[in-house]
Amino acid sequence: MTSEGGAAPILSVRDLKTHFFQDEGTVRAVDGASFDVPRRKTLGIVGESGCGKSVTARSILRIVERPGRIVGGSILLRRDAGNGQAGGVDLAGLDPAGYEMRQIRGGDIGLIFQEPMTSFSPVHTVGNQIIETIQLHQNVSVEAARLKATEMLHLVGIPKPERRLDEYAFQLSGGLRQRAMIAMALSCGPRILIADEPTTALDVTTQAQILDLLRHLQDREGMTIILITHNLGVVAEMCDEVVVMYLGRVVEQGPVDAIFHAPKHPYTKALLRSIPSIQATVRTELPTIAGSIPHPYNRPSGCPFHPRCPDFMPGTCDRSEPSLRPVDDNQGVSCFLYHPA
Repeated sequence: MTSEGGAAPILSVRDLKTHFFQDEGTVRAVDGASFDVPRRKTLGIVGESGCGKSVTARSILRIVERPGRIVGGSILLRRDAGNGQAGGVDLAGLDPAGYEMRQIRGGDIGLIFQEPMTSFSPVHTVGNQIIETIQLHQNVSVEAARLKATEMLHLVGIPKPERRLDEYAFQLSGGLRQRAMIAMALSCGPRILIADEPTTALDVTTQAQILDLLRHLQDREGMTIILITHNLGVVAEMCDEVVVMYLGRVVEQGPVDAIFHAPKHPYTKALLRSIPSIQATVRTELPTIAGSIPHPYNRPSGCPFHPRCPDFMPGTCDRSEPSLRPVDDNQGVSCFLYHPA
């Protein structure tokens, strides 16, 4: 897949495997995920809780906590200016604590954490944390960094930014904390912004404001956004491309219109059927996906979705694992319904 204008994608993930090695066994949180992130577009990563979305984001930034580590695959970050020339750096091969990775983390790639209340330090002011981030990546004085931090808080719509700089995270409302987190993520002008559930625990009005803010900042700064969520309504509104994950693997990917109007994988179809609709018959039970995600230590053989799949083919789906293959020029799917074993 290429991005707009035929340029190479800004980030390419290939066969990424991130495992957690514990006394009880090995948890394969990400187990061979592959996808491309187009330039200046929004890529949505969706799936149920526990399917590996957040671990994928942390793997890209090399902040997977022990006992987890990347055991295979590549994460190619291209550093060219969008002219399609080859070149870049494999993040999976860098030292997570090394100088180059620390410059990329926050400099080239920013992250909005899922819960800003636990991501901000409770004993340092919001301003001190943003100023520290700026000084880590830019050779500027404390005064210049403070001015930059004030500008960023103003940019994300926080009123009285000079005063908010000297406040602690617990003194801010949920919406203001999320905006402050966005300001810190954008303070060094990253080319890629990873937003991990950026509207979790926010009321509907604040959710809409945060999403509008992200869209406005993307248009202004020309950023690429990776949006991780389980809210398919947010995906339909925000995303250009969609990656559907299940049990650490990509089961379908393609343009947002194709995913919503012509889904291929049974899991994608089940996710879309479970969305409440204003056109549904009153007092009817919502469709649900049969069963639940398998236990991490007891993964099924063959296709990971086959125990819950309505199109399960005995002797095929439970014996072989399908690979992600194209079904047309834009859409790819991992299913034996389209690619016989």
